[in-house]
Amino acid sequence: MALKTLSAKAAAALDRELMSTGAFSLDQLMELAGLSVSQVGNVGGDGLVAARHLFHYGYQPAIYYPKRPKNELYQRLVKQCEDLEIPFVDDFPAALESTDHVVDAIFGFSFSGEVREPFPAVINAMAETKISVTSVDAPSSWDIHEGPPKSGVGSNFHPNVLISLTAPKPLVKHFKGRHFVGGRFVAPAIAKKYDFDVPKYEGIDQIVEITDNQVKI
Repeated sequence: MALKTLSAKAAAALDRELMSTGAFSLDQLMELAGLSVSQVGNVGGDGLVAARHLFHYGYQPAIYYPKRPKNELYQRLVKQCEDLEIPFVDDFPAALESTDHVVDAIFGFSFSGEVREPFPAVINAMAETKISVTSVDAPSSWDIHEGPPKSGVGSNFHPNVLISLTAPKPLVKHFKGRHFVGGRFVAPAIAKKYDFDVPKYEGIDQIVEITDNQVKI
């Protein structure tokens, strides 16, 4: 099976479709995305959900979340993590020294423009670390179509693992690490409408690993 990629415009339209005719709430979509992320090895809210699942798997996650939106949904996700006593850290470089793996869920597929403080230092630290990094949907600072920036912040950031939510995005042509897709919940009619295939998931897995020759740009 060749998996087609979704442009940023199509991915945004698909999310709206899932929350209208698909009858999913935003909470549900974030929960499903975070569950998929947590199964890879371990955006924004997806990272918070992943941290909660990882805690229940027996791991000891810590969360770097310097800019907290006032949105009620995000506040509830933070409260759920606080109730589990998952630590929120302020110093990312220091936290990096005591971890085995990093989940990059800073920006989503809709990111564009300049990387603003405090994230340039964070992205540079992820680019330079020898610790394995998993990016969610798009490595932070990457353009959804063109991949890593030609220069500046993120130009040397190449995570070890990428999990594409629902379907791969065009940037995967620039990605050379292990690639997973998480989107088991998508109804066949919606996948057909947006012209992409849902891969075969094994057992109760929420993710499937794919290779370069399975992606059709």
